[in-house]
Amino acid sequence: MTKQLLIYNTAVPVSRQRHGDAFLEATPHFGFSSGINSVPLTAVEFPMAVHDYPIVFAGNPGEVTPAVILGLRGDQNLFLTPDLGWAVRYIPAFIRRYPFVFSRNDDRFLLCVDEQYEGFNKEGRGQRFFTPEGEPGPFVNTVMAFLQEYQNQFQRTQTFCARIEQLGLLEPMQAQVVSDGGETTLLSGFQAVSRTKLKALAADKLAELVATDELELLYLHLHSMNNFESLKDRLVAKTQSQATNGVAVVETAPAG
Repeated sequence: MTKQLLIYNTAVPVSRQRHGDAFLEATPHFGFSSGINSVPLTAVEFPMAVHDYPIVFAGNPGEVTPAVILGLRGDQNLFLTPDLGWAVRYIPAFIRRYPFVFSRNDDRFLLCVDEQYEGFNKEGRGQRFFTPEGEPGPFVNTVMAFLQEYQNQFQRTQTFCARIEQLGLLEPMQAQVVSDGGETTLLSGFQAVSRTKLKALAADKLAELVATDELELLYLHLHSMNNFESLKDRLVAKTQSQATNGVAVVETAPAG
């Protein structure tokens, strides 16, 4: 697994002084995500993401978070089309919130914008940040509402991850990619729920997971691991279009 927040280059707090004359014009492409092979996912997104993405867990103990795998090689997003559109219907919220993001300042969250986003401008193109009177405009208010809901879901997801860590359900995993020429690429640094450990849970612990709908999330995660095969297919198509070796095998297995 590689970088997480690298789609942001110069995220700065939104303010009347700096952005009173700023506008944002939506761009029709996702080229800003071309250099990442995973992004964080909130638990509420599992039912939508399960159709197309492998959902895994990443991070250090106590800081584990779900993520979707976008590519089998570092710095490669296989969900971009040749014209830099998104190849499947569901786009993770982490991607959709760009170029905006919250940053934490003590007990407050500040709205920030990446000023290197292609659509950021002061020439009047797109949606204005502030009204002529200096108040946040409807566009900024909509962005704030989206990010506040994202933050709420992120906090709920942290609670979910803490629970499955406490239950000891996670184990290191790796995906192995073998090219037609025999070259092996190993994708590692992520974790998955162990079916064996899940089945061995005490009845009262399983009941708790059922009551909070978290057991459903765990099985959505496990089902999503089958999507490593479709990632292989995407990589085959990409490498063939570049006249390089195709990919023959993708296997997932416990690491170590």
